[in-house]
Amino acid sequence: MPLDFREQVKNFLDELQYQRCLSQHTLSNYQRDLLQFSDYCESSYTEEIHAWQDILSAHIRQYISQRHQQGMAASSLQRKLSAIRMFFNYLIKQHHIEHNPVAGITAPRRGRKLPKVLDVDQTSSLMEIPVANDIYAIRDKAILELFYSAGLRLSELVNLDLNDYQPEQNKVRVLGKGNKQRDVPVGSKAREALAHWLEKRSQMKIDQQSQSAIFIGQRGKRISPRTIQKRMREWAIKQGIDINVHPHMLRHSFASHLLESSGDLRAVQELLGHNDISTTQIYTHLDFQHLADVYDKAHPRSKKKS
Repeated sequence: MPLDFREQVKNFLDELQYQRCLSQHTLSNYQRDLLQFSDYCESSYTEEIHAWQDILSAHIRQYISQRHQQGMAASSLQRKLSAIRMFFNYLIKQHHIEHNPVAGITAPRRGRKLPKVLDVDQTSSLMEIPVANDIYAIRDKAILELFYSAGLRLSELVNLDLNDYQPEQNKVRVLGKGNKQRDVPVGSKAREALAHWLEKRSQMKIDQQSQSAIFIGQRGKRISPRTIQKRMREWAIKQGIDINVHPHMLRHSFASHLLESSGDLRAVQELLGHNDISTTQIYTHLDFQHLADVYDKAHPRSKKKS
């Protein structure tokens, strides 16, 4: 393999980060994937591969096949193949090679896993947490209502600032994946809960660096994702919901309930901030699964006689 391999990978990742604003976690995964592929080529094809142009589609197919046989998940194989494909495209652009050996190679398909959602009754029960005059219960209710009202990701909610919420326009401005902004409507129940929380927040002692944050933790700093996850699990138990409730479940519930009521897939795509509508389409499968369950339970000829 070329002696400057690591330098080429570094240059590629630097360019990728600049162009696509990828997270450090994603970049680390790509780096690991490329270095593992390099190690495989060096150990398996010592006599065949001396430069980038020596790598053939057959070498890559064999690599993916070997990892698949070792039990690697299809999603991981797809990511590895994507990293290798993008890297070779980069090498073409840098005039190191002329053709991409990954062209036409696909990873094994992964089974589509349907997301778990709360039904409408469970969601309503979770929203009705008793707040009394408990400032953190008031905060948590606002968090739950906003999650469900706007279909936010956990990171999106944690990073919300005061000027992102525009109550006079009934919306919140969200910075999603790839640093893409979107405006999402905020329903009346969420606005009411947020107004109650912001009134209490104004009475708190807040850390200087967290002055702009909407949601604050006990130490006066921007609330952490872990705190939200922990508090949500605790509230679900207190409200008698006997499944593991997590923030993304409210995002899934938002999408599923909205799609079930409206049937407008494009609108749900926009509200969720999905780039590809195929990502949103999983909720149509979820809706069908719900209908199938109802059918199986209710239709007189859906079951075999015992």
